[in-house]
Amino acid sequence: MDLQKQAQQPDAGQRVTELRASDADRDRIADILRDALAEGRLTADEHAERVEGVLNAKTVGELEVFVRDLPAGRGRQASPGYTPVPPRPAAGAIPAEADANVVAVFSSAVRRGRWRAGRRLHAYAVFGSVEIDLSEAIFEYQQVVVKAVSVFGNVEIRVPENVSLRGTGGGVLGSFEVDTLDSVESDAPVVYVDGWAVLGNVEARPKRGKLVADILDRVQRKVDKGLRTHLDR
Repeated sequence: MDLQKQAQQPDAGQRVTELRASDADRDRIADILRDALAEGRLTADEHAERVEGVLNAKTVGELEVFVRDLPAGRGRQASPGYTPVPPRPAAGAIPAEADANVVAVFSSAVRRGRWRAGRRLHAYAVFGSVEIDLSEAIFEYQQVVVKAVSVFGNVEIRVPENVSLRGTGGGVLGSFEVDTLDSVESDAPVVYVDGWAVLGNVEARPKRGKLVADILDRVQRKVDKGLRTHLDR
């Protein structure tokens, strides 16, 4: 075994603590600090100092420091079972046929608001623009593929900031940019953006302040279904 190589590779817990912190992460830590103040575990000055640190924290690991000595903070450290999101969905997990197509030819097309994302979406912009906004979409599946092709056009994709985002593609005299995003939620949806930009632009990034709430809803539906199955026996 190459011990030197093993030492250079960070463990799973370390990878989680290095993730960029979201506003939701900061809010959760701030709630713990508020409860600690109410319980008398922190003085007013200690609380104010830690809250200021939370607001300035950049990573999940930096946030954990402020609650490490509090009961509610124990067990919040990154789990060793964390598995990095693969760059591509599992073979056969996503059908080849699209659930929906959004096409703009010398025009513009927009898909936003409360809509069902499905498992595969195709977006084509030819001398036009396409906007795919998933920030309020309903995620019924954990893996969603967006195929984006831009020819002398523009495709913009926005996702909630608590999902994972991956991209595979390129540009030919164009720009293909996908901001890699990792969610700390093990059940969070993963959005894969594939495609090409030919003398055009494909861009995918999180929409700050938007969180997908259907992660918890989906878990609750599974629990309810399990209870109904058990009671029907």
